Amino acid sequence: MQGVQSAKIVVVGVGNIIRSDDGLGVHALRRLQTDPRVPQDVVFVDGGTLGLELVNYVSEASRLLLLDSVNTGEIPGTLIRMNGDDLWEPGGISAHQLGVADLIATLSLACEKPPAIMLLGVQPASTDWGTSLTGRVEAALGPLVEMAITQLTAWSRQDQHCNFFAGSA
Repeated sequence: MQGVQSAKIVVVGVGNIIRSDDGLGVHALRRLQTDPRVPQDVVFVDGGTLGLELVNYVSEASRLLLLDSVNTGEIPGTLIRMNGDDLWEPGGISAHQLGVADLIATLSLACEKPPAIMLLGVQPASTDWGTSLTGRVEAALGPLVEMAITQLTAWSRQDQHCNFFAGSA
C-alpha cells in the first residue's frame, strides 16, 4: 500500500478585473491571500480569465474552492454557495458560464479522482467595463471572504483529522 499523501486544498479566484463585478473572484482571492486565518495548507491560484488552462493548476487538488461572480438572477450582492449537483444546474454557474463549467467537466474526465468542488460567489450587478466593484458587490466581498475562510478551515481540519488517523494505522 502506498503512503497517504497530504490533501491539497486549492482556491481559485476567477474573473476579469476590468469588467466591474466580474472581477469579484480575483478581489476575494487577494483578500484571502493576506488573511492570517487561512490554513497553511491552502494553495492560491489567480485564475483571472484562464478557463480550461486552470486544469493544470488544480488537477492534483483533493478540494477546490472557486470564487466568482455567479449570475443566478438573484438581487445583486446576494451570496451564492454551490457544490455537487448545484454546479450542473442550467443557469446556475458563474458569470463566465462556459469557462467554469468546462473546467468542472474537464476535471471529472481528466482526473483519476476529481476534487470535491465548491463555488462561492456573489450575484453581480454589472459586468460592464470598469475596474471597481459596484456598491452592493463590494459590500458582499467581506462576507464572501468570511464564508471562504470558514469553508477552508473546515476542510483543513477534516484533512488533518484523516491524515492523523491514516498515519496511526
